Amino acid sequence: QVLLVESGGGLVQPGDSLTLSCAASGRTNSIYAMGWFRQAPGGEREFVATIKSNGAVTYYGNSVKGRFTISRDNPKNAVYLQMNNLKPEDTGVYYCAAAAVTYVGTRESTYKYWGQGTQVTVSS
Repeated sequence: QVLLVESGGGLVQPGDSLTLSCAASGRTNSIYAMGWFRQAPGGEREFVATIKSNGAVTYYGNSVKGRFTISRDNPKNAVYLQMNNLKPEDTGVYYCAAAAVTYVGTRESTYKYWGQGTQVTVSS
């Protein structure tokens, strides 16, 4: 089992920056990749970013490329999402996820473990 706990969400204005954190515990050695997904109000959960355990491979959703950066700190079993130039359409619940498969996926079904989510609201 892997436990994921997100933090760092909040209310910000358009153009602001925010950093989300995710701490993993449990069978962290089984984690091959970690990622972030988000779910807008009334919407479906969508892919945001993912990173391989060694940091060599990263993918970003088209809507966040150039604005968001995913990184991880393996000694701390943590993953981060630096969000810059936030837009109202970035509003949603952000979920940290971990995958045990040996590839870096962008689909929700790729990820076995999920955090409880942290709310990000971008509004003027």
